[in-house]
Parts: sequence; structure tokens; C-alpha cells
Amino acid sequence: MPSPLDSLSLPNNVTALRTLLLAREEEHAAELRVARNGLKEQALQIEQLKARLAKLLRQRFGASSEKMKGAIDQLELIIGDLETDLAEAMPSAPEPTPEPPAIELENQPRRRKPKRKPLPENLPRDVVEHPAACTCPKCGGALRRLGEDVTEILEYVPGSFRVTRHVRPKMSCRCCESITQAPAPSLPINRGVAGPGLLAHVLVGKFCDHLPLHRQAEIFARNGIDLDRSTLADWVGQCARLLRPLVEAVGVHVMAAARVHADDTTVPVLSPGNGKTSTGRLWCYVRDDHPFGGKAPKAVLYCYSPDRKGEHPKAHLAGFKGILQADGYAGYAGLYQQGVTEAACMAHVRRKFFDIHAETKSPQSNEALQRIAALYAVEALIRGESAEIRLKVRTERSEPLFTDLRKWLDTTLSRVSGRSEMAKAIRYALTRWDALTLVLRDGSACIDNNAAERSMRPMTLGRKNWLFAGSDSGGERAAAVYTLTETAKLNGLDPEHYLRIVLERIADHPVKRVHEFLPWNLNGIRQRLDQRDAA
Repeated sequence: MPSPLDSLSLPNNVTALRTLLLAREEEHAAELRVARNGLKEQALQIEQLKARLAKLLRQRFGASSEKMKGAIDQLELIIGDLETDLAEAMPSAPEPTPEPPAIELENQPRRRKPKRKPLPENLPRDVVEHPAACTCPKCGGALRRLGEDVTEILEYVPGSFRVTRHVRPKMSCRCCESITQAPAPSLPINRGVAGPGLLAHVLVGKFCDHLPLHRQAEIFARNGIDLDRSTLADWVGQCARLLRPLVEAVGVHVMAAARVHADDTTVPVLSPGNGKTSTGRLWCYVRDDHPFGGKAPKAVLYCYSPDRKGEHPKAHLAGFKGILQADGYAGYAGLYQQGVTEAACMAHVRRKFFDIHAETKSPQSNEALQRIAALYAVEALIRGESAEIRLKVRTERSEPLFTDLRKWLDTTLSRVSGRSEMAKAIRYALTRWDALTLVLRDGSACIDNNAAERSMRPMTLGRKNWLFAGSDSGGERAAAVYTLTETAKLNGLDPEHYLRIVLERIADHPVKRVHEFLPWNLNGIRQRLDQRDAA
């Protein structure tokens, strides 16, 4: 940076002074160009790192390793630091003024800012009035109201604990000396100190926000509430037992569907006694009839098993005779022999070609992606239509595309090395061709299994935080709570609000009518229960 000018050393000659100032201006301009180039390079580096991070995140939901997880975490830290540095180096945005905006220099780097969304209208508002002056500050004249400017700031008020005291006076009869008293309130946990709101908060914290119980205990301790991890674990176990009939009702609804999406993922389980972990499985079964115009509510059922043997999905899907949208797991083969219709996932086929294209940029992989994209373009047109319309449009538009794709796969396979990754990707598609083309024979079938994969993502995030399930029974409890929280999300409900309402009422509700607490029945049951309590 140029040294500051000393007024005593400035030349008295106007020409010399002008020359000095021009030289200084040139030095400042050169320094500014260097700084701008540095900012542009930093912004470019951020975009490159984001692209690399996006690629790693796409791979993460497949077979990931500890090394990949570490790389993702490190990239997120680097991007955060670079964006912070860039924000510190760039000038802050000035307050808006009615004056015309200054002209931006052509080479000045621009930060891409997300468009600010309006704050939700349902949030409570605290209004702070800033009174104007009573008289005009320039001439002292009287003022009249012209309008107002409103600035809304989003604030956070930390959650608080409350104690609800249930007081039941004892009354004695003056005539017969008998004592009467109102019955004790129905609580989710008998003789427990936790109310429905706190229990719902603990469940959502563990299974939706992925906070292990020991971390929740630390958070409660900062608020002066002493709750041991063992106490929280006991609450979770008793809530899971209380909610079990409702989970079974969700399962009945899912298995009554004409088509079910299925997927599974690993869950490390602590083996008792030796401190080591074994690998359990968490299975999900999704009902979503909306793509083919169905009106049935969305739902997802999670099941746990200690291993990945084919007997487990066979037991989960006992009695199901519809379309099973799944990957190529061999354990489903027994179901297909018992009347279940197989529907394969085009997204899995595409992913293999995508990985090849990301590595080699080969023309064959690019053409495969383009051909598959044409099939998805047809699916976008018929999403939400009836099964009949979907089948008609697919016959007209998708069937020729599938025919050409099959010819291209056969031709390309004969031209590439049989041991190449391209050959493996093609054989993967050809061995599942009949299940991939079920969409040409049944309008209710989907082209991929993305519905189930989306429902598996919360499990992947949770697995990273709580590391392992404490036992097989812990895996079963996790599956039960996930069933309710994720089904609530699919139906547009806040899981914590939903669980709070259920836990308030389900303890003394008839088991035969537990279906009234299903997420899509929530509004009706709440109104009836409120009317009953009022009466």
C-alpha cells in the first residue's frame, strides 16, 4: 500500500504536484485491480468447492466411507471460511435510499445473494413504535402523517419450561362423611413428571433433529433442569410402547396400497457384552398414490431387522399383492414368486451412467443420460394424472423411447469391452428390463424409487449423529417413532405438534379406535375430543 503523503514534502510547482497525484492515483488503481482479482479468484474457488461438495453429497447416500464423510465435513468448513472471508472483504450493503444507485464497475465481482422471502404471517408480532418529531426540524411547522416505513426483524426467544400443577380438592360429605375427588389426569407415563409437550420435544429432538439423549440432557442442564440420560431413555421407551398400536395402524394403511416403494439402509447396533457393533437394517415402505391421481393419504412404515436376510421383507410384506417399487436386492425375489409385481428403478440405472460420465465424459455415457432424460420428461407431463391417462401417454411417447433405448443398449454392449464399467452399467439395465418397462403396462407404476430414497435420508442424517442403536430393541423403537414423525411430515404436519396432541389423548383412548389418531385424521379427532371434554 502506498505510504501517506507528507504535506511538508509536497512540491510547490503545480506541474510536479499534478504528476505526483497522477502517479499516486495509478498506484491506487493497480492495488484495487489486484484486490478485485483476488476476490474474483476467491469467489471462483468457492463455486468449485461447492460443485465438489455437491458431487460428494450425491455419492453419500450410496455406499459411503468414513473418508468420504470426513471430506464432506472438511469441504463444508472450507466453504464456510471462504464465504466468511469474502463477506468481510466486500463492503457491506448500504441502507436503501431514494437516490439513484451508483454505477457498478464492469470488473467488480458480484455476490449472488438468495432472494429474501417474506416472514411467515402466522408468527406473533411485537410492534415497536419509533415516534417522529412533533414539529418540522427545518422550519418548526406542524407535521401531518404521510405514511410509514416498516422493517421486520426475525428474532428468537429461547424455549422455556413450565410446570403444570394439577390440583384435585378432596371433598367430604357432611351427612355420610364420604370423601369424593376428581379422577387423576390421564398422563402418557404413569407417575411420571413429563408432560406430553416435553415427551414430544424429546422424541422429535432425537429422531427428527438427530440429537442424542445425552446431548439433550446437557441442553436441559443449561436451563437448570436436571434430567439424566437414563430418564430420557425410559421416557422414549414408554412412549414407543404407548404409540405401538398407532404405528401398526399406519402399517395397515401402507400395505393396503396398490403400489409400495421399498428401500433399506444400514444401522450400526451395539452388541451387548463386548462393546462392538453389528450391522442391522432399517427398512422403509412408502405409500404415495398421488403420482397416479390417488387420493389416499401418504404414509411410510419403517421396520427394523438385525440383518438383511430375505425373510425380513417377506415378513413385512406378508399379504401384500400389489406393485413393489424397489432396487435389485435379491431378497425380494421370494415376494415376486408369490404374486407381488416387480417394478425396477430407472434412477439406479441412470446413476451408473452418471458416475461413468463424471469420470470419463464419454459420448456413450452422455447419450445414455440424454435418452433417460427423455423418459423423465414424459413422466413430468403425466405426474398426478390418472393411471389410465398415464398409460395412454406412455404408450404414445415413452414406448418408442424405450424401444430405441433397448436397441442402443444392445448395440453399445457389443462394441465396448465386456469388463468395462460401461458394460456393467448396460448389463444392469438389461437384466432388469422387464421390471423397468412395467410403466408401459401399468399406469400406476412409477419410473423410479425416489419416494423411498427420500424417506431414507433422515435415517442417514440420524445415523451420523447418534452413531449406533443401543440394541435391537432400540432399533425397533427408532423404526416406530420414525414411522409417525415421517408420516406426519408427508401429510404437512409439524411432527412435534402432532405427537403432542397424540400423547395428550392416546393413553385413555380405545385401542380399537386408534386409527382416529392417524395424521390425516388429526383435525377431526381433535375437534371431537375437545367437544367431549367441554361436555
